[in-house]
Amino acid sequence: MPMKAVVLAPGKEKSALRKHPWLFSGAIQKVMGSPESGDSVEVYANNGTFLGIAAYSPESQIRCRFWTFKEKAEINREFFSDVLDKAIESRRSRGFDINDTKSAFRLVNAENDGIPGCIIDKYADIYCAEILATGADKFRNDIFELLAEKTHCRGILERSDSDVRLKEGLPIRKEVAYGDVPKTPVEMIENGIKFDVDVWNGHKTGYYLDQRDARFEVGRYGKGKRVLNCFSYTGGFGLFALQNGASSVTEIDVSTDALNIARSLIQKNGFDSGKVILKEADVFTYLRSCRDSRETFDLIVLDPPKFIESKAHLNKGARGYKDINLLALKLLAPNGILATFSCSGLMEMDLFQKIVADAAVDANREVQIIKRFGQPADHPVKTTFPEGQYLKGLLLEAR
Repeated sequence: MPMKAVVLAPGKEKSALRKHPWLFSGAIQKVMGSPESGDSVEVYANNGTFLGIAAYSPESQIRCRFWTFKEKAEINREFFSDVLDKAIESRRSRGFDINDTKSAFRLVNAENDGIPGCIIDKYADIYCAEILATGADKFRNDIFELLAEKTHCRGILERSDSDVRLKEGLPIRKEVAYGDVPKTPVEMIENGIKFDVDVWNGHKTGYYLDQRDARFEVGRYGKGKRVLNCFSYTGGFGLFALQNGASSVTEIDVSTDALNIARSLIQKNGFDSGKVILKEADVFTYLRSCRDSRETFDLIVLDPPKFIESKAHLNKGARGYKDINLLALKLLAPNGILATFSCSGLMEMDLFQKIVADAAVDANREVQIIKRFGQPADHPVKTTFPEGQYLKGLLLEAR
């Protein structure tokens, strides 16, 4: 065996043989060669069978994240060059072009694109990267240099400022990794609508690219509708409803800054601001006030933040999803449309659908599913990594 390796406990090789990218601490029997955080190690089954190369993370419960399976490749600059080339080509084949300086999409979707713990999003000519795991962090300079070379972008911002990094023993980092990244919002265009993305301070890497398809599809139902967009952030769903002729749009969010951006985007896109109410409020509280005043809407969007951070929070999170869907269903006018989402990875679609169905029964509404939503084509999910399918949604009609 090599100088740096891990040997699994008996029977713990099954997930690796199925090419699942994670190994948890309890699966490991022995560590050889004193690997440091982020080092590449060879992984062996208890019987000595070589399983692959992984990044080692001594402080995380996810102790190893695989780079390769059954292949003794060198994890170096050339390795990452090849991974980025494949990501660029796969996006191009799906209609996402790195040379389009106004578009926005995800170029690297972490484990699903071969760089565990690394997300790279494109906003116009700026790339925003989030690194959450030790292996990718060790090669961050190579990744950023290669990204700049291959995309000829204006700048790269590293937004590695999530608390998840602390579980890996990594420091919080937010800095320009290459070129020029403006402090002012970056303008990009999504399906004909202009958006300003605050890459420095916005949620995640600045925006929720994973809802692109849903925003466009839900917006198509907006014509002539009274629309309520809950957890609106900078108003994406509401803007597409306005694009399709909504009679009114109410945007609800707790963030003053997000609502200010939403206000500016209404003006930038030439929509009638007289049709829009921007309300800074807690969504649960606001929905209860609408229920008590018997206010109704024709189209309601529920796109809440993650309610479930761990398995210990599953039951509480499920109650939260039921409560909010119950409130929304009570506010829908006859034949109203509800677009409801969960971005909690631990909330599986079957369970989410059951929760919404239970809420419909309690609301005394007959509900039909019109469409199911998932992640768009720039957010691929490996079949061997079901955890990568975090986003799910339902488009419903309530009678």
